Amino acid sequence: MTGHKLDPTILREYDVRGTVGKDLTEADARALGRAFATWLAKKGGKTVHAGRDGRKSSPVLEAALVEGLTAGGMDVVRVGEGPTPMLYYATVSGKSDGGIQVTGSHNPPRYNGFKFMAFGKAFYGADILALGAIAAAGDYASGKGSVRDQAVFDAYVARLAQDYDGKVPLAIGWDAGNGAAGPAMKALTEKLPGRHVLLFETVDGEFPNHHPDPTVPKNLEHLIAAVAKEKLDLGIAFDGDGDRIGVVDGKGRILWGDQMMALLARDVVAAKPGATIIADVKASQVLFDEITRIGGTPLMWKTGHSLIKSKMAETGAPFAGEMSGHIFFADRYYGFDDALYAAVRLVSFVARSGKSLAELRDELPVVINTPELRFPCAEDRKFKVAEEVKARLLARKANVNDCDGVRVLTDDGWWLLRASNTQDVLVARCESKTAEGLERLKAALVAELDASGVAPPQF
Repeated sequence: MTGHKLDPTILREYDVRGTVGKDLTEADARALGRAFATWLAKKGGKTVHAGRDGRKSSPVLEAALVEGLTAGGMDVVRVGEGPTPMLYYATVSGKSDGGIQVTGSHNPPRYNGFKFMAFGKAFYGADILALGAIAAAGDYASGKGSVRDQAVFDAYVARLAQDYDGKVPLAIGWDAGNGAAGPAMKALTEKLPGRHVLLFETVDGEFPNHHPDPTVPKNLEHLIAAVAKEKLDLGIAFDGDGDRIGVVDGKGRILWGDQMMALLARDVVAAKPGATIIADVKASQVLFDEITRIGGTPLMWKTGHSLIKSKMAETGAPFAGEMSGHIFFADRYYGFDDALYAAVRLVSFVARSGKSLAELRDELPVVINTPELRFPCAEDRKFKVAEEVKARLLARKANVNDCDGVRVLTDDGWWLLRASNTQDVLVARCESKTAEGLERLKAALVAELDASGVAPPQF
């Protein structure tokens, strides 16, 4: 059988992602469907759920994907347009062997790609590379699969609303950024008490109002303005495919992923004392200390939503999250990253607390930190640099956590250096309780980069 060569740059650590018409085509989508069908069939799989986001290219890519899946013998259930977590929900609740969402996530309109599930777990890393190898060899399974459509939107929204347990109604702003979460966001707010102000809930794959990435402060400006104008208690934003959340309090201040987690962990640990709570290596020490303070067990782990999901499954942790806004609840939910569900849990917590989100935020210890610093480093050097730095630190008997690069704990606070899994960059961050301490941490980081011949970031 004739093989199909996929551009190796689209086969990422956690998903497949490329520029439509350039390095990602209908033929690629068809080959990926056929390759995934082959991979599943070898492990006894037969059924796949397929969904898509609201990008202009998604219907065509989804149709080609389904062609490949059925040619590989899979029975495909199409759930249509919606956020990625809706596809995850359909796959898990429908007990499918696999799930694929056609989505470009938070990337610009010209991008698109695919996120996968297999046998209820994240599908990433070597398994994604394996799809490329199967396609290149043309070593496909053959069969005559079936296709049917399934409406899951209403059931998904009902499941989201099911776990709302707030005590008082709140006034909330919601910003979907014209991404795929918009219609589900609108339907969800109709089931929740309180006053809801919706922004950009209409799906538009060109994202005409702002880029749908809530980790970038500029993209939250509309929401912050609405919170001020409408005198709202808080605001919630979603990325392009609804698996990442952004939050602002009633004073218009952004709560980052670790601050959200510090509050949400209280809810989980109250119900499950001693529970393991996982956060990525970029998170503030405030979060890990807070988890310990409330009686939980903190676990620092590698950055990457697929890696966090796998660690949750391995440890039985009921709750996890990342600085990037991926929040995972296995407590009362399914363990995948669902920003709409995280919003329900956050609103519930605030509405039961007797305090505003701003007051809850102000209870957290104050630290000074750099933003996430990303700076160039050649693909063939980035991991080696991290290893070189680690070797020097260990030789000096520094206090190092090396689960993902190096996170160095000192009397001043901590600094982090890790290699990105998805780009030719190094990632760094520093955090201290004092401005002077932060300067010393930055100087230590720069010294290590100099020793490895890497130009430091601009602080």
